[in-house]
Amino acid sequence: MNKLACILALSSAFISFNAHAWGNDGHRTVGAIADQLIKGSAAEKQVQALLLPGESLSSIATWADCVKGTYCGPQSDEMVAYTSANPKHAEYHYTDVPYQLAHYEDHGVGTADHDIVQTLKQCIAVLQGQVNATTNPHNFTPRQALLMLTHLTGDIAQPLHVGEGYVGKNGGFVVPTQKQLDDKEVFATQGGNNLLLDDIRLTASSTRLMPPDDKPAPATPQATRAFHSYWDTTVVNYAFRRLGVRTPEQFAQKVIADNPVVAPNSGDAVTWPYQWADQTLVVAKLAYADTLPGAMAQQTSKTTGELYNVWPLSIPDNYPVPSSAAAKAQLIQGGYHLAAVLRAIWP
Repeated sequence: MNKLACILALSSAFISFNAHAWGNDGHRTVGAIADQLIKGSAAEKQVQALLLPGESLSSIATWADCVKGTYCGPQSDEMVAYTSANPKHAEYHYTDVPYQLAHYEDHGVGTADHDIVQTLKQCIAVLQGQVNATTNPHNFTPRQALLMLTHLTGDIAQPLHVGEGYVGKNGGFVVPTQKQLDDKEVFATQGGNNLLLDDIRLTASSTRLMPPDDKPAPATPQATRAFHSYWDTTVVNYAFRRLGVRTPEQFAQKVIADNPVVAPNSGDAVTWPYQWADQTLVVAKLAYADTLPGAMAQQTSKTTGELYNVWPLSIPDNYPVPSSAAAKAQLIQGGYHLAAVLRAIWP
């Protein structure tokens, strides 16, 4: 576990906080932190002008996920208009840089012209008033840009939304070339969605290592959990439990009171998504440290009927401890970055 400890120490170079120290709760937490940090500023006035009555950054933070289906309720006219104009909107939420790398680079392996870094650049440019065919290829309105910026600033802090684990045909995680991917010598794991954790073992570990969970357990525990799902929701639950809070607002209040020190961004705000991606790659190395993919198998998609590759993923027994610490740091970082970019756009 020394590797995990070293990487966690390295990630603290980007954020440190008092030792008294993304599903729906994760995104709402990022928004809740930013809501508090921009209070009384020019940025708050500009944000409120784009929000509807009763909305806040916390309440809109899940909008970009809600447009993917009806699980948040019926699609509004605004959602339908957005998805109709953006048929690839689901691909705006991530990039797939090999987690072993230190930097996101335009046109690198796993990147795309409409990935999370490029879409965040577009959102920031639109809110800065830089609106042309180059800066705004998706024709975002200022409100859409704010909705997406709020959500994607949370997404880019989630390590598996930036760092991808690629598995070689002979096993193990590798750094691929595009030719190796095309020739099926290396396989993508779809942001860890195709890496499967032993959920029964994970639940046993969390029961031993984490404070008690006041949420009712499922009647029949599932056998496996996607690694991506773990980082989206499970680890956020662990972070809440370790901090002793139950709501995003409580999380925000508690961490802001601890006066965290977050590494500042530099240069034009439109370049900040590159810095955010590089910071998250540090944490992606933590996420994959001491993990090992097993033999490749195949499953059938329930929606399309197509076969896809999966790998069982072994993780250290105490994995919930360093991963929940990293999740807490990343949620804080996401909230502070969102507030900072809004203040930079509207000083």
